[in-house]
Amino acid sequence: MDLLLGQTVRFSSDPFKGPVSDCVSHETRGAIAVENGLIRDIGTADQLKSDYPQAKITDYGDALLSPGFVDTHVHYPQTAIIASWGKRLIDWLNSYTFPEESRFGDAGHATAVAETYFNLVTASGTTTTVSYCTIHPESVDAYFTAAQKRGLRVLGGKTCMDRNAPDNLVDTAQSAYDDSKALLGRWHGQDRLSYVITPRFAPTSTPEQLEALGTLWSENPDLLMQTHISEQHEEIAWVADLFPDAKDYLDVYERFGLFGPGALLGHAIHLTDRERDRIRETDASLIHCPTSNMFIGSGLFDMHGLMEQGHRIGLATDTGGGSSFSMLRTMAAAYEVGQLNGHPLHPAQLWWLATEGSARAIRMEDKIGTLAPGSEADIAVIDLSSTPGIAQRSARAEDIWQAVFPTIMMGDDRAIQAVWANGVCLKS
Repeated sequence: MDLLLGQTVRFSSDPFKGPVSDCVSHETRGAIAVENGLIRDIGTADQLKSDYPQAKITDYGDALLSPGFVDTHVHYPQTAIIASWGKRLIDWLNSYTFPEESRFGDAGHATAVAETYFNLVTASGTTTTVSYCTIHPESVDAYFTAAQKRGLRVLGGKTCMDRNAPDNLVDTAQSAYDDSKALLGRWHGQDRLSYVITPRFAPTSTPEQLEALGTLWSENPDLLMQTHISEQHEEIAWVADLFPDAKDYLDVYERFGLFGPGALLGHAIHLTDRERDRIRETDASLIHCPTSNMFIGSGLFDMHGLMEQGHRIGLATDTGGGSSFSMLRTMAAAYEVGQLNGHPLHPAQLWWLATEGSARAIRMEDKIGTLAPGSEADIAVIDLSSTPGIAQRSARAEDIWQAVFPTIMMGDDRAIQAVWANGVCLKS
C-alpha cells in the first residue's frame, strides 16, 4: 500500500448548485491510501498513518493531491499541428487537419504521435482523454496501445467520414460500420479502454453513413458516441444546406439514431432554444472547449445559462484546434470566457469541471474524477508555488481557492509535481 500525503480537496456536491463552502472539504494535511490501483481511504495524515502503519509513505508537503484531470474532447492526431496560425474551422480542417490525418494509415507514424501525445498530456496532469482518431484503424490501435502501456483509462474511436474530405480520408457507410465494429470488439473493455462511436460531424458523413453508425450504436448501447455540433455559424449554415429537411443541427443526429444520453456533443456554442431544451431533456453531454473556441474564433460557450438549465457539461482541450495540452490552461480559458459572458467561474467550479464534472460528462464518475474510496487511483500532485510569480501570489492566499487560482491562471507542466495512474506513479 502507498500513502500519499499533502493537501486534499473533496467535493461533496456540484459547486454549480450551491455555495462553494457547502460543497467542498479541505484538509491542509491530508492523506490518500492507494492499494491495488484503487483509492482505499482518504482522511487526515495523522489518522491514515495510524490506520496503515505498514504503508509506504510519499510526502508531497504542501502540494495539492487532486484527481487526475479528465479531458473529454481531443484529436490526438492533431498533436503535431497544434498552434497553427490563422484559420477558422472549415479552413483549419482543409489546411492543417486533413493533410496531417492522411498520414495515420502508417502505423509507425501513428505510434510515434500517440507516444508523444501521451507524454505531453501526462506531464500536464491529465490521466483520462476522449479522442477522435482518424479513419485509419491503425490510428485507433496506436492510441489504445500507447494508453494501455501506461495503465491509463482512455476512450476513443475511429473518425468516420465519407464525403467533403480528401479522397484519401474518406471511407464508406459500410466500412465505417465494419471498421468501428471490429475495433470496438478488439479494444472496448480491455483493461481501462473504452471505444466511442465517432462520426466527425454531420457535414462529412452522408445520410447513409450516419444511419449505419446509428445502427451500430443501437447494437452497442453501452458505448458513448462523440461528434461536433454548432461550433461556428458557417458550419451551421453548411449543415442546413446539406440536410434541408432537418429542423436544426441536432435534428440531423437525432434522425439517424445518433442522439441519446451517451452522446458527447463537442462545442455547442450556437444552440437554438429547441436544441438546448432537447439536449437537457435527453441528458446528453455538452463539451466545452474554451481555448479552441477562442483560437479558431468560434464564439463564447454559455456555461452559466446551460448550467442553470441543468445540463451535463465536460471540459476539454480540443487538441490541436485548442492551443494547449494542459487542463490548467483550459480552466483559465473557461474562466476568461465566463468573464466575457458576465459570469466568471469560481476556482472550485473550474477544478470540478476538469475532474469530477468531466468524469460525469462521460458517465465515469463512479470510476474516475474523485478522491472517493473505491475510485481508481488516478492522482495529480499539484505544486501551488511552481514558479516565482505563482509563489508570491499564493503566499498571500487566505483560503485554498485563493491558493489554487494563481496556478489555474498561470500554471503549466511545472506545476505538476507527480502523476499517478491506476495506482502507479508515472511522473515524479
